[in-house]
Amino acid sequence: MKKPELLAPAGNLEKLKYAISYGADAVYLAGQAYGLRAKAGNFTAAEMKKGIEFAHSNGKKVYATLNIFAHNQDFAGLEEYIKTLMDLNIDGAIAADPGIISVAKAAAPDLRISLSTQANNTNYHSANFWYQNGVKRIVLAREMSIEEISQIRANTPSDLELEAFVHGAMCMSYSGRCLLSNYMANRDANRGDCAQPCRWNYTLMEEKRQGEHFPVYEDARGTYIFNSKDLCMIKRIPELVGAGIDSFKIEGRMKSLYYVATVVGVYRRAIDAYFNDPEGYSFNPEWFEEVQKVSHRGYTEGFAFEKPGQEEHNYSTSSYIRNYDFTGSVLGYDKEKKLAKIEVRNKIFSGETMEIMSPGKEPREFIINQIIDEEGSTLEDAPHPKQIIYVPCEEETTKWDLLRREIV
Repeated sequence: MKKPELLAPAGNLEKLKYAISYGADAVYLAGQAYGLRAKAGNFTAAEMKKGIEFAHSNGKKVYATLNIFAHNQDFAGLEEYIKTLMDLNIDGAIAADPGIISVAKAAAPDLRISLSTQANNTNYHSANFWYQNGVKRIVLAREMSIEEISQIRANTPSDLELEAFVHGAMCMSYSGRCLLSNYMANRDANRGDCAQPCRWNYTLMEEKRQGEHFPVYEDARGTYIFNSKDLCMIKRIPELVGAGIDSFKIEGRMKSLYYVATVVGVYRRAIDAYFNDPEGYSFNPEWFEEVQKVSHRGYTEGFAFEKPGQEEHNYSTSSYIRNYDFTGSVLGYDKEKKLAKIEVRNKIFSGETMEIMSPGKEPREFIINQIIDEEGSTLEDAPHPKQIIYVPCEEETTKWDLLRREIV
């Protein structure tokens, strides 16, 4: 068995570093143009250089997105941008538009191209077509079953890699190819500016009864008829591996570093546990509990084993389920004084119990016995984001440790 790559989102440089520190084998990011997350904290060339250097120094890879559906004017500057990516030593690019792929192959023949999920590849004939045209990896459509993926694997060259989403937000439209945002908000989802109208509240109005709004579902407020639950395949590692998937992809370039660290860490532990002992592997229920500690819309396994039904959508609200607060990140540790240096993210109180997260470890409880500020004074609480505090801690902490608190 080939151990799959764990591919994580990197919305900015800080998230990139946490993704890699928590176990990602590779990250995907966007520059200032050509990506489908215009509102993410996308990378300048200088930031991309730092991110690629950090990844490569840890033996990891970085892929850049070029996955918009381009209009004529979008090609101005594309060749120069691709050459910049090559100069930065990028490991590959993700694209959907045949025009962008052809320009990329001409400008940089050695650039590894992944076919974006936006191209909605759902069969092995299409996969073989793209392989013959220089694509090295297919990011499969999210509307596919495990059985269909296995069939594609059996009918494509062994050196054509298959990538599939295993966790994150689902789009109500086929492989994300949606015009609803264009129509409702004049924001082009296929050029990186989706307003997410699928998360809005809708009612029904009959043509000759203007102004009379009727609920679509049994809820007087209306219903979130397009609002899919989030994908979560943490319970299905053996099936995903058995289908021949080369890369497990996590969605979420717009999500927090806490989300990235938590989800990447869980999948890293699950994948490693399976490959350490495939025959004796059993799913740890705590892993599913862990992914529920990040903001999510409820979970579904999507199309993997059966067609989604009404249980795969949340008709009552588009709000996230949020049970934990991300409270702080560890910046360092004084071994002599046994003090953890912490940057506050959400208000921290003296005496409260939290959980501490570390790369490669299961979370554990951590009690804030004392809060000390930079002047050495003891505080009752630390209320300010980015505030630096020191907390006694017998266990040595690391730079990448995070603190969180259950919301009660």
